[in-house]
Amino acid sequence: MKNIYHLPASEEILTRIDHLKADLRPEWGQMNAAQMLAHCSSFQDLAMGHLSSPRSRLGMIIGRFVKPIFYNEKPLPQNMSTIPEIMVNDEKEFETEKEKLKQKIRTHQKDGPEKYPAAIHPFFGKLTPDQWGKGIYKHLDHHLKQFGV
Repeated sequence: MKNIYHLPASEEILTRIDHLKADLRPEWGQMNAAQMLAHCSSFQDLAMGHLSSPRSRLGMIIGRFVKPIFYNEKPLPQNMSTIPEIMVNDEKEFETEKEKLKQKIRTHQKDGPEKYPAAIHPFFGKLTPDQWGKGIYKHLDHHLKQFGV
């Protein structure tokens, strides 16, 4: 499984983001491309510990049993529910969101997993840095595929 902390994986994601266009329509879901970028940027904030979200009740019950969904080789399901704090419904400016996300990915990759060991996923709970790295890659890959890039 690719990991955002590995330079080739982060460079691949950044190249794919560069191929994203504002007018692309999603193959599933409700977000437009700018909203998706803002959503992914907020997810980066969550993983970096700059944004927090309370553990969901369901997550507390089953999160640890199903957390491999987040970092295993299987693609994330289309139209999977998301964390309320990172839902994006308002309009966003595409180029601004694109650059913001790219910068966060670069920072996350450059800083490495040692800098972000304490972030707790609101559904899956405590994750190792390796699990976060794989899950972040998988989340970005999921949304870029959503827009065909």
